Amino acid sequence: MNTPQPVTLGLNGIRLEPLGMQHEHGLREAAADGELWRLVVTSVPEPHETADYIRKALLTPDRLAFAVIDETCGRVIGSTSYHDIIPAAARLEIGYTWYAQSYWRSRANTTCKYLLLRHAFDTLGVQTVGWRTDNLNTRSQQAIERLGAQKDGVIRGQQVRRDGSVRDTVMYSLTHAEWPQVKERLAARLGLAG
Repeated sequence: MNTPQPVTLGLNGIRLEPLGMQHEHGLREAAADGELWRLVVTSVPEPHETADYIRKALLTPDRLAFAVIDETCGRVIGSTSYHDIIPAAARLEIGYTWYAQSYWRSRANTTCKYLLLRHAFDTLGVQTVGWRTDNLNTRSQQAIERLGAQKDGVIRGQQVRRDGSVRDTVMYSLTHAEWPQVKERLAARLGLAG
């Protein structure tokens, strides 16, 4: 596995670019679209914490964070990351993903996941991509399952939520052997097959 390096990825009017302080205002606006920081099951920063959110992402050694840009208007619509990168195991996870509420149920998430998965498997040589989500976040679980990931199990009492309660974490993964079929299905959903 090649260690992930900052890269810009794009498709269908969505661009993933390395997250930086220049995205602070855009992320703040994206989070305000739906007041997403009020959702207990997400990692969306409160408006006054946006700069700290970016700094923390940049300083985490096994994380590569991206800003998600709608190229049609140049707007920052959210963020996503590779994280828990383990080169020796050829494994990484995709997470810290959130989008402005007006982009929910759009093609943005499918496009981002396709770009990240294609880069991970086809360029970096990853063997396993993982996801984790709050057991209460059924919307996220459904989205991960629609991608074709397999549910690995639940880690009970794994993490503290922003409200202080302790969550159970649902784990998912997708392997390199499963990727070709998933890639074909996602490409068809995005209108890329043919």
